[in-house]
Amino acid sequence: MDWQALLLSIKLSCVTVLVLIPFAIWAGRFLAYRQFRGKSWLEALIMVPLVLPPTVIGYYLLVGLGSQSWLGQTLESLLGQQLVFHFSGLVVASVLVNIPFAIQPIQRAFESVPEEVRDAGACCGMSPAKVLFKIELPLVWPGVLTALVLCFSHVLGEFGVVLMMGGNIAGETKTIAISIYDSVQAFDFAAAGQMSLLLLLFAITALALTTSLSRRLGGVSVSRRR
Repeated sequence: MDWQALLLSIKLSCVTVLVLIPFAIWAGRFLAYRQFRGKSWLEALIMVPLVLPPTVIGYYLLVGLGSQSWLGQTLESLLGQQLVFHFSGLVVASVLVNIPFAIQPIQRAFESVPEEVRDAGACCGMSPAKVLFKIELPLVWPGVLTALVLCFSHVLGEFGVVLMMGGNIAGETKTIAISIYDSVQAFDFAAAGQMSLLLLLFAITALALTTSLSRRLGGVSVSRRR
């Protein structure tokens, strides 16, 4: 077991979730309640990482944020370091790739909240922020938790975009998925099998949890409509 790579992957997953979930709550709520021209195109753009190969996303990030691009040079001058082949670059890549995994469950959860419930809070003089924290979030927490679990587990197993953006630097960008690849390349199938089994068990657990939460959210939604 490559414990250094595993801990780095867990760290990357935690940072990605902390950055992405608050944004996903705002974006999911906005998309659930607002109707505007081009909404379908925006939703399609959000879902692109689901169908686009991770290596393609990694390539565009590598070119767009590299030291040869104006954006990469600007960020490097502001941050004092380049994003490519650095842990911070992995965070940027992971956030972009996991946007649909975070926004979609939360958007569906907000869509299940009856409009009259929100209107009742407004009629009681509650501010939009208070309605969000006092009424909406307690109702949509299964969707938020589903998004959190999906993002965390997906980041834990990311390979293509991580390899393209961060390379294979031990202690900096070498995640457990890359460590599995290296073990196979070195014909160390015992180590690769051990790490793969760990990810498999975690994936099954995460899927079982998200399925249970989806059913719970659906049941709560049906009971409210009744």
